[in-house]
Amino acid sequence: MSGVVSGVLSGVLSGRARMSALVAALALVLAPLAGPVSPASAAGKPGVSLSRSEAGTGGSITVTGNGWRPKALLMMLICGQAVPSRGLIDGTNSCANADGRAVTTDAQGHFSKELPVTEPPEPCPCVVHVATVTGEKAEVDAIFMVAGHSVEPLPKEVGGGRLSVLTDTRLDGSSGLLTWFGAPASRGLVFTVGNIGTAAVKDPVFQIGTSHGVFAPQWEEQDWRGTIAPGKKAQIKLPVELAAGAHGDYTVSLRYGGKVLAEQPWGVGRPWGVTLFWILLAVVVPAAVFRVGMAVVDRVRPRRSAGRAGRHRSLRLPELASRVPRPAPFRMAKASPSGVPGASASAATPVPPGTATNPTLPWFTPDNVPGTAANGQLSAPHDTGPTTKGNT
Repeated sequence: MSGVVSGVLSGVLSGRARMSALVAALALVLAPLAGPVSPASAAGKPGVSLSRSEAGTGGSITVTGNGWRPKALLMMLICGQAVPSRGLIDGTNSCANADGRAVTTDAQGHFSKELPVTEPPEPCPCVVHVATVTGEKAEVDAIFMVAGHSVEPLPKEVGGGRLSVLTDTRLDGSSGLLTWFGAPASRGLVFTVGNIGTAAVKDPVFQIGTSHGVFAPQWEEQDWRGTIAPGKKAQIKLPVELAAGAHGDYTVSLRYGGKVLAEQPWGVGRPWGVTLFWILLAVVVPAAVFRVGMAVVDRVRPRRSAGRAGRHRSLRLPELASRVPRPAPFRMAKASPSGVPGASASAATPVPPGTATNPTLPWFTPDNVPGTAANGQLSAPHDTGPTTKGNT
C-alpha cells in the first residue's frame, strides 16, 4: 500500500516539474520578441526603446515608449554631443529639429512611432531625445549611432560638482511705464538647483541666453555668489534683460558647464507708446510746418497802398446806402394863368433849364397831382362864410 502511494506522489511531482520547465522554456522563447525594456520603464518612470541602435541617413527607426503621462504630447529628436548621463550639452540646438516627430501617448502612457534618421548639426555621440512638450516636464535619452556621422569626445565637466535644476523655472517681475515707451524689458529668472556631484560648487558662473523665434540664443555670463555642498540645493535668481524696443515671443535658456539646464518662454508685449509717439509726430509736425509757412508768407507778402486797398475794401451797409443816388423830388410846372381845367402841357409855363420837374403821370392831370395847389389851396377846402342856421 505504501508503495502505491509513493508511486502516485512521485508521478504528480514529476508532472509539475515538467510543467514548470515548459513555462520557463516558453518565457525564454518569447522574451526576445517582446523587445528590450529600459530600466526607467521597469521602475515606473518614463522610458524609451529603439528598434535599432544604429542606422544611416535616409533610414528610419521605431521608437517605443512606456510609463509616460497619459495623453501627453511628446517630441522626438536625434541629437549630437549628448549621452544619457549628461543630457543635451548644447540643448536642442544640437538636434535635427527640422526632422523631429511629435507623438501623443495613449491612455496607458504608451506610444510607438517611426523616426527618420538624419545627421544632427553636432557630431556624435548621439541620442534619441524624447521630451514632453506641455505639462509636467519629463525627458529621456536613448543611445543611438548615426552611421557615417563624425564622432568627437564630449567636453570635460567643470570640477567635481554637478548642478541640476530641481524645480521649474519662472520669471519674476513686471513691466513699467517706461517699457511701454520702448525701455528694455527686464525680469528675474528664478530656479532651484541641487548639487548631485561629489564636490562642492563654489561661486558658479551661469550663462543666460535669450533667443527670438528660430534664431540662436545670445549668451551672457551671470555670476552667483555662494557655495552648494554635495547633496544640497539652493534657490538662485539671475537678472534677464532684453534690448530696447524688443517685443514678441522669446525663450530664456539657462546653461552651466556647457549643458543647458532649463528653458523658459517669455512673451513681451509691443511698446505701443512708441507707436503712439510716431502717430502724433506724423500729425503735429506737418501742422507746425504749415503754420510756420503761413507766418513766413504773411511776413514777406508786399503791403498794398491805402487807395488801392480802399478800392477793394468791403463796404458796409450804411456806407453802401449813402453811395446810392437818391431820386429828385417831383416838381410839376404851374398851371396856365387862365386857370382853365384840361389845359395841355404845352400851355404850361416853361421851366427854366436846370430846374427839376415832376413827371406827369397818365392818370393825373397837372391840376390834381398829389401835393400840388388846386384852386390856389394846398389843404382841404373849408367854408369861410358865416354859418347859416335853418329856419326856426
